[in-house]
Amino acid sequence: MTRWRLASSAVVVVLLAAHATSIQSSSYYNPFRKYTEQGCPIKSYGPCSKSKFRTIDGSCNNLRNPTQGTPNTKYNRLLPARYADGIHLPPVSVTGNKLPGARLVSIVLFPDKPIPDPVWTLSSMQWGQIITHDMSMAMGTTQTKPYANQCCSPDGRLQIPHDRAPAQCYPIEIPGDDPLYSKFGQMCMNFMRSTTDVDRGCAPPHAQAHEQMVTVTHYLDASLVYGSDLQTAAALREGNGGRLKVDVRGGRQWPPPAANKSATCANQDDDEPCYRFGDVRANQNPQLTVLQIILLREHNRLADTLRHINPHWDDERLYQEARRILIAEYQHINYAEWLPIFIGTKNMMKYGLLYKTDGYVNDYREDVDPSVINGHATAAFRYFHSAIQGQIHLISEKRSSYGALRLSDYLNKPGVIEDGDNMDSLTRGLATQNQEEVDPFLTSEITDYLFRNGMPFGRDLRAIDIQRGRDHGLSSYNDYRQFCGLPRAHNFQDFGDYISPENIEKIALLYDSPDDVDLVVGGSLEKHIKDTLTGPTFLCIMLEQFYRTRVADRYFYESGDPHVAFTPEQLREIRKATVSRLFCDNGDQIQYMQPEGFRVIGEKKYLAAAFKEIFPEAWRQEGSHFVNRVNR
Repeated sequence: MTRWRLASSAVVVVLLAAHATSIQSSSYYNPFRKYTEQGCPIKSYGPCSKSKFRTIDGSCNNLRNPTQGTPNTKYNRLLPARYADGIHLPPVSVTGNKLPGARLVSIVLFPDKPIPDPVWTLSSMQWGQIITHDMSMAMGTTQTKPYANQCCSPDGRLQIPHDRAPAQCYPIEIPGDDPLYSKFGQMCMNFMRSTTDVDRGCAPPHAQAHEQMVTVTHYLDASLVYGSDLQTAAALREGNGGRLKVDVRGGRQWPPPAANKSATCANQDDDEPCYRFGDVRANQNPQLTVLQIILLREHNRLADTLRHINPHWDDERLYQEARRILIAEYQHINYAEWLPIFIGTKNMMKYGLLYKTDGYVNDYREDVDPSVINGHATAAFRYFHSAIQGQIHLISEKRSSYGALRLSDYLNKPGVIEDGDNMDSLTRGLATQNQEEVDPFLTSEITDYLFRNGMPFGRDLRAIDIQRGRDHGLSSYNDYRQFCGLPRAHNFQDFGDYISPENIEKIALLYDSPDDVDLVVGGSLEKHIKDTLTGPTFLCIMLEQFYRTRVADRYFYESGDPHVAFTPEQLREIRKATVSRLFCDNGDQIQYMQPEGFRVIGEKKYLAAAFKEIFPEAWRQEGSHFVNRVNR
């Protein structure tokens, strides 16, 4: 495969000029704000206190707009919705014809061609799933179990007629000559549309374009650890020493059991582990679950440390302080260690996402909406599905593989983690195994066998990505190209500035017009900008998203706001956080780890004890019994 790269990152300046003003302007203005401001009436909050600690549901982060970024609010948009009727019908071609089937597009443009990334480990891919689960979950979708409602006949051969199918049905058509599904007579893949503001009865049905809803907080606040509502958060707490609940088996801490195992996991035996976390998707695949366990253990490690140095603190204070530190560590890893891999350090510094400083960064903007951008969550971030490996290696302390798990065999089956040394072996695997290159190729484990649960076929994640973009009414790839500063394509050959001739030829066979090409399709085929893992269109969207996520968060860890800031000494300790340190501190018996867990290991191995350790003395509070509680 030819790796598509640009010769100079300087071209980013040109490509992103169209949105640079919205990022850097001192008076933030979203020209499409009228499409995002009208929404569901939400219960009012107020008055908000200037608490040191975040609320669980994200309310009162923005003191002027207390519900911004809270669960059950809408996605934002950079461009107007593209629906066939302007309201909610899925888009069609500009010619009036149907768009090409999502499964057909997946087969033609996104085959399985394994190419290991020579630089980045599988933990890079997996950490990205942590981030996206923290920020986004579309209401009405299921990412763990099959839909309860069916749009296809039980044998998968037919679509249920519209007059008898659930209203949200939008099944994926399977070609008659499909290389896999035709062997089993499958012609229909179940798919349900996301819930919108109109579906919830909080917007008039014919007055405006429908907007999809997010069920988790929009902030990078580790909601996947703590939950996005008070009921979930309370159920996860131990109620003693600020700790989260754990079960101890074999001398090791494991998450508590899920409240409803059958609705959460695909276990064959009731005794198999199925865990409860702050996010319902956390059991989805073993390595995601491993990272969730590591974050859970890190919270309890912090709570125990704080209790040791501040024995006068009560459970509430210990919980809030440990949560506050973990979120800060997590944000630091996201912005200082993970994002530079995917969108480039220079781009982050140029557009105000990253700073070279030992002090505070006071860039909070009350006028910026933190809501997750629909085009980011539903297209740009899904590009990185191509980095998923189909085989998950078990790695010994000597960094050699002694076995592998087939991904589709262990979806929603986390019990394998507790077998033998698998917790550490999978953790070492995250830091050892190469991720797949970020490119147009996806493992068949997710394009043919996703959630197969013992069947000879499963679902197609790339087809689902394409169908979801249409469901959400995302503007076309051509529209986003233009928004991001690229010239609008008037014919398919105009895509040649960033898409290969071979793929342009395939696109032209599938689509009637360059204005029809789906955002997730066109963006996933672009040549990469130098020193990033993405092309210019997705780079533009991601820079915009993570700028907003940073500056719209009053509690962002680098803030110097006296109401929420860490002390200078504490901030210096927070900046020592790395993903490798998390692995070392929270594995079972991990001894060796490279300094950069996202980077493929070099010739040297490093003792875990050799890494910089966060010094807890910065949090010692002599003689004080003050408890700063969250007001809500």
